[in-house]
Amino acid sequence: MTSANSDRELGFTPTYRLREMIGSKEISPIELTESHLRRADELDPKLGIFITRISDMAMDAARNAEAAVMRGDELGPLHGIPVPCKDTEPMKGVVWTHGSLTYKDNIAKVDSILISRIKATGGIITGKTNTPENGFAGTTENRLGPPARNPWNPDKTPGGSSGGASAAVASGLTSFATGGDGGGSIRIPAAFAGVYGIKATQGRVAKAASKTRNAGHNIMNNATAGPLTRTVRDAAETLAILSGKDPRSEYDNISDDVPDYVAALTNGVKGLKIGWTPDMGGNPVDPEVAQVAEDAARVFEGLGANVETVDFNPTDYEDVFWTFFDYFTVKGLDASREDFDNHREDMTGYFGEYMDRADKLSAERMWNIFSNIGAYRKYVNDYFGNYDLLLSPSLAVPAFDIGDEPNVIGGKQVPHRLWGFTPFTYLFNLTGNPGASVPAGFSSEGLPIGLQIVGDMKDEETIFAASAAFEEVCPWADKRPPIS
Repeated sequence: MTSANSDRELGFTPTYRLREMIGSKEISPIELTESHLRRADELDPKLGIFITRISDMAMDAARNAEAAVMRGDELGPLHGIPVPCKDTEPMKGVVWTHGSLTYKDNIAKVDSILISRIKATGGIITGKTNTPENGFAGTTENRLGPPARNPWNPDKTPGGSSGGASAAVASGLTSFATGGDGGGSIRIPAAFAGVYGIKATQGRVAKAASKTRNAGHNIMNNATAGPLTRTVRDAAETLAILSGKDPRSEYDNISDDVPDYVAALTNGVKGLKIGWTPDMGGNPVDPEVAQVAEDAARVFEGLGANVETVDFNPTDYEDVFWTFFDYFTVKGLDASREDFDNHREDMTGYFGEYMDRADKLSAERMWNIFSNIGAYRKYVNDYFGNYDLLLSPSLAVPAFDIGDEPNVIGGKQVPHRLWGFTPFTYLFNLTGNPGASVPAGFSSEGLPIGLQIVGDMKDEETIFAASAAFEEVCPWADKRPPIS
């Protein structure tokens, strides 16, 4: 087997299997990290995966990981595993841009909770992945460098804001990369790139706002970090690592013990009551996407669940979410006002527009918005009083050309061009419910289509059970894109 083929096979090997190989000394952390870095040399120029690579630091960590193996130390669940991390997370001593040209020279002073947990469990961080400016878009373009590209067709977007992460996982650079989801930013790129991504219940994954340069996803309290993986088991294991209460958290954090997500993988769906909605109250959706997603939803009937089409119609949540989004833009600007005011020429057009709208928000409007959020949470809670899961398409369209967001979908005008392709994700950032995107199939052009699985509050276990049951009968991890 040639070195290139060997590197490719390692890149497509699940995280849990790589950890077994390291524990049995079948491969060393040094060998695995060197293989990963060679893959990055090959794939990053084609796909725009990274904003910052830290190969020397990664190799230092790999040598330390190898020494621990040889000493016979107790090894953590990510010991020796290369992990690319989204550049909305600070890592001490490494450039932390948030995807913004304004912060191109900003060096993080501390590790985020997520970064510290990956390090503590033995993970080797290899770089900071591409994201739109401050994570504020559903695609991944910024002014720092090339856009992230979709491995299934490099003219297409891999989604955002965790677009570099989804491109890394889909192309087989890694089996696990971190993302963050404030309006769909894990589920969107998972669907576009044909990988698995889960957003946990709000508060399940601890986070702390940085004391400096506090922008974007780092202050949005409807955002949560989480994994993008190819296998459901990898997602279950890594979400458990990222989850749990932490004394450093500056936000409400779920104090319950972290569930045994891996054990939940074998629970199945027999007897579950599952609702399916093709459009969540009449949102524009491509007919092919709706059909592929519905076919996937009906798979659960054959697995013993009761699946029925439901009238799930929480009206006008789009306007509420985007005003809420603008509000947290204001909060971010309060922390970094001087930076942004002095670098307006460096901003992307979309982030400048958010900033302008955020400046104009009235106190009365915000009072109305926060009142409406409570109504949406009640609506969704009432639904889950009768159903175990909700299924919908993850997105309204397959991946589109970079910079060409659709303004007409399924013959209908979309209300918000930059986000009209993703009407199904952001409601659950308002309500806090967990949600995942599983690869459901492909479009006639060979582009991935995702099925969204939403669960009751603090019930990631049922999402994992359903995801694993679907993965067993409709496997996707063996499907490799042209650029891999």
